[in-house]
Amino acid sequence: MSNVFPSPHPLVAHKLAKLRSVNTEPKKFRELIREISTLLAYEATADLAVNPITVTTPMGEAAGKELVEKIGLVPILRAGLGMVEGIWEMMPSAEVWHIGIYRDEKTLKPVQYYNKLPLSPRVGAVLILDPMLATGGSATATAHILKNWGVKRIKYVGLIAAPEGIQRMQTDHPDVPIYVGAVDSHLNEIGYIVPGLGDAGDRQFGTG
Repeated sequence: MSNVFPSPHPLVAHKLAKLRSVNTEPKKFRELIREISTLLAYEATADLAVNPITVTTPMGEAAGKELVEKIGLVPILRAGLGMVEGIWEMMPSAEVWHIGIYRDEKTLKPVQYYNKLPLSPRVGAVLILDPMLATGGSATATAHILKNWGVKRIKYVGLIAAPEGIQRMQTDHPDVPIYVGAVDSHLNEIGYIVPGLGDAGDRQFGTG
């Protein structure tokens, strides 16, 4: 799993434990997703290209750096929406594009229902945002869409991954690194991550 990066950060582990708890209410659940997503995005963007610049401080000139690449955020609807806010606060110049994909509960295959991408990408790197990498169907479908759109650099950022979803992503998109809070045990018979945290969309929006 050379391109899989479970977070080693104790803050991520601490917040993820609270997120998993069945006693965590939707409001707190949304807050935790926002906080964890910000920490994971910090790790996922550590290798972004920069140019040297000089800035003037009240005490003189200082050497600095500025980002070269423009970043795009692509949350997979609807569960990915909760991950955007925290990352956007950290990178307010990032563009946000939405792709709607749901998993058919019978076939466990992804079904696309929404896509409003412009004709060509205006960003150099894109972060796919989806809390759960379960079967990997939605994430791989989104990566296919982005590559066909013309994006050259893609990263996946999620909260929890199952080995099955990781394998699917690595098979279909070996060039897409995977940044997650944790890698869990397995999928159950209906395609949910175990131990996981349940349905991330339902728990965010109180619809479970």
